[in-house]
Amino acid sequence: MDLVFLGTGGAWSLPELGCDCMICREMRRRGERRTRTAFALVGAQTLLVDCGPDIAAQLSANRLGRPDAVLITHEHGDHYLGLDELVSFRRTVPPDRFQPIPVCMTAASAEAVRLRFGYLQDMGVVRFTEVKEKEPLDLGAFHVVPFKTFHARAAGSVGYVIQFRGGEGRPVRLVYTSDFMDLPESPSDVHRPDILVIQSFWLNEPRHNRPKHMSFQRAMGFIQQWAPRGNTYLVHMGDGDPVPGDPANAMFKKYEPADPLIGPDGEPYPIPRCQDEWEEIIDRIVRDRGLPHPIVVARDGLRVTL
Repeated sequence: MDLVFLGTGGAWSLPELGCDCMICREMRRRGERRTRTAFALVGAQTLLVDCGPDIAAQLSANRLGRPDAVLITHEHGDHYLGLDELVSFRRTVPPDRFQPIPVCMTAASAEAVRLRFGYLQDMGVVRFTEVKEKEPLDLGAFHVVPFKTFHARAAGSVGYVIQFRGGEGRPVRLVYTSDFMDLPESPSDVHRPDILVIQSFWLNEPRHNRPKHMSFQRAMGFIQQWAPRGNTYLVHMGDGDPVPGDPANAMFKKYEPADPLIGPDGEPYPIPRCQDEWEEIIDRIVRDRGLPHPIVVARDGLRVTL
C-alpha cells in the first residue's frame, strides 16, 4: 500500500495568487507549489481523502485513476469542490461498466455538498454515504472510523482513523486530523497509530487563531500525547507566519505569534519559506527538544510505501 500526498497546502494553495510576501516570493523563485491538501491510499484499491479544486491535476500528476471510495473531512470548499471532476471517470468507460463512487461524509457536511453537487448522485457518478462519529465504516480494503474535530464553523468536521493491510499483510492504522484546532475528546484509537498525518498551518501558534487551524507549535502536544509508532507527516501548510522584515506582514492573512518557539540560543526559530527550510527547521526543533517521534514535512507528490 502506498500513501500518496496529492497536495499539502492550505485553502488558497501556495504560492498564493497575487501575494508578494517573502514566503510566496521564495516559493516562486524555487518553482515550488503546494496545492490543496488531499492524499490517497493506493493498493489493490484506492481510497481518496478529500477532493479539492486541484484534484484533476493532482490525480494526473501522480498517475492515479478512479478512486474506489472518497472520504470528505468537512464542508469547506478546499476539501470537496473537486467532486465534479469525478464525472470524467464515468465519461470514459461504457455505461454498463461504471458503478457510482462512494463519497462518505457526515450529515452536516452532506448538507453543503448536496446543495452544490446533488446532480452527481442523480447522474450515477457518486453515491453519497453518511458517516457518524465513532461508527465504523468498511470500504473494501479499508476500515474507517470518524472522530469529531473542532474547526471553526465546519459543523461536519471530522478526522479519520483508517486501518488497512500494508506490506506482507501487516495491519496499519493511519490517523488523519484534517483541519482542526482541538478535539472535543481524544478517542482511544487515535493513540499509538502507525502513521499520523496532522495539520501544520503555521509554525507558531498565533495570538488570535481566527480560522481555528493547527500550528506546529501546538501540534507537538498532540504528537507527544498520541505517540505514533512511525512517522508523523505535516500537511496543510500556509503562509500566515510573519517573516521578520517583510513589508507584507501587514496583510490580513499574517498572524502575530502569541509566544513563538524559541531555540536553545534564546532566539526564535526562523520562519520557513520553502520545503527545504521547513525540513531544516522542523528537524532542528525535534533535535533541540528531544522529541522521540520522527516528523516529516510532506510535499506534493511524496509517495510512501507502507
